[in-house]
Amino acid sequence: MHSTPPRRPSGLPKLPARYAGIVMPFFLSVIMTCIVSAISTLRSVGLANNFLAMWMGSWGISWLVAFPVLLLILPVVRKMTAMVVAPHP
Repeated sequence: MHSTPPRRPSGLPKLPARYAGIVMPFFLSVIMTCIVSAISTLRSVGLANNFLAMWMGSWGISWLVAFPVLLLILPVVRKMTAMVVAPHP
């Protein structure tokens, strides 16, 4: 008997668990750079007519830097966290 892989609401199959180490930093970098670049752009230029275009340009550059940096520093951050947080019993 074949087991079917778990599916998302869209009907597409879920990625295998081994990809979690890439998917989590991907989503984190997209969300965080979107928020931070919006705030930075808003503080720099205000609600200018071309705010959306400027924000998306800032976000794109921010994300291109943030995603690889997250992939590189995540193991270090996990070790730092383990040094200050007690493990589960």
